[in-house]
This record gives sequence, structure tokens and C-alpha cells, in this order.
Amino acid sequence: MHALVRQALRHAEILTAMGLVFVASWAFVAWMTLSMSHPVVRLAMPLDTAWSGATAVAVVVMWGGMMIAMMLPSAAPMILAFDTLERRDAPAGRATPRSLAFGGAYLLVWIGFSALAAGAQWGLQANGLLTPMIVSSSERLTAGLLILAGLYQLTPLKQACLKRCRSPLGFLMEEWRDGTGGALAMGLKHGLYCAGCCWALMLLLFAAGAMNPVWIAFLTLAVALEKWPQMPGWLTWIYSAALIAAGAAILL
Repeated sequence: MHALVRQALRHAEILTAMGLVFVASWAFVAWMTLSMSHPVVRLAMPLDTAWSGATAVAVVVMWGGMMIAMMLPSAAPMILAFDTLERRDAPAGRATPRSLAFGGAYLLVWIGFSALAAGAQWGLQANGLLTPMIVSSSERLTAGLLILAGLYQLTPLKQACLKRCRSPLGFLMEEWRDGTGGALAMGLKHGLYCAGCCWALMLLLFAAGAMNPVWIAFLTLAVALEKWPQMPGWLTWIYSAALIAAGAAILL
């Protein structure tokens, strides 16, 4: 217990920063899902594809809040490992700007993914495959997303990205760069590995509803579990089989 307290005190500032971002992002998700009649929330769920600039920004912000809420927990071990190496010569409990730059660059990748997801939302809605509530209106689309995610679980690219995400110290030792620019580059690279690992699972938000808090929480847990270093390899096969079977069942 004392060791855990000492460890927490060593990371006091970075844990506080991550905690505030985590709480704020999940509070934002909760507000969005519970206040769908609010004008700002309705702006993020347009009835047609005649998007204004404000609509596009609102949709990207909505996706960004969800991505940060979902991905920050699984990135916490990597950010804390970076902070541990970075503060070897820094005062205890003092987060360095490089630690914050690393974490911020990681989240920036998911902001970029949010912009792509917003574009996908527009395209799917334009083709009548998505409702204004951001839920698939096509059984074929739903089945396709499930099967795609299941098959991607088994690809070499998925496994390579997952391996880098599961080994924080291994990644940092191989990729370590000095300076704030180095921290930004490392955070971006880790974010890209993470996106390469999880993009297909994130697309499942279109299947069951991007505004479905239960589905959001389930995917958050699934991503965190598969990145856990001690998680057995067969979990990937379980994920894959379950997703493919669900997609096939919908088609049949």
C-alpha cells in the first residue's frame, strides 16, 4: 500500500492532468447522451447532409470527446512510463512539459481520427446508411462493420500495432528522443500505433450508435483489455470470432 502511495505521489501532477481530462471527457459524453434535445447536441446530429461550418465543428468535437474518453484509459500506462523516465532527474511529483507534450500529442492523433470519423458520418448519412442519431440504418452496413473489425483483429498490422501498445518500456527505449519536439514526435507515433490497433473497433460506434453510452463503455473496456500486457493471446481470437459471428448472424 505504501509503495502504491509513493508511486502515486511521484506521478501526482500527470495523474491529476489525466484525471481531469478523463472526467471532463466522460462528463461531456454523458451530457451529450442525456441532453439530445439541447440545440448544441442537435447540431452534432444533423438531420441531413447540408452541413454548415458550425455543424462540421460540432460533429468533430462530439467525436473528439468520445475518442478521448475511450482511449485515454488504455494510454495511461504508456504516459506514466514516459513520465517515469522523463522525471529521473526532475523533482518528485513534478510533471515536466515533455510529459504533457507526449500525452497531448497522443490525444491529437485521436482528434485527427475524429475528423475522419465525422467525414465518414457525413458520407454514410448522404447514402442513407446512417440515421441522424448516428446509428446504422442498414443491416448490411452493420454486418460489414462487425465482420471487418473481426477480420482485422487477425491481420499482421493489427498484431504489430498491438504489440507496440502492450510494451510501454519497449516502445520508449526504441523511440526515445530528446527535447519537447522529441516528446511530441514520440506521442504522435504512439498515437498512430494505437489508431492502427483500434480504428476498426472504433468504427463499430456506427453499428450500435455513437451516442449509446453502454456501447461506448463496452468498447472502452474491450480496448483496455486487449492492450493489457498480461492478457493472453487467445483474447484476440475470441474478439475476432465473436465479431465475425455477430456479423454473419445479421446477414443470415
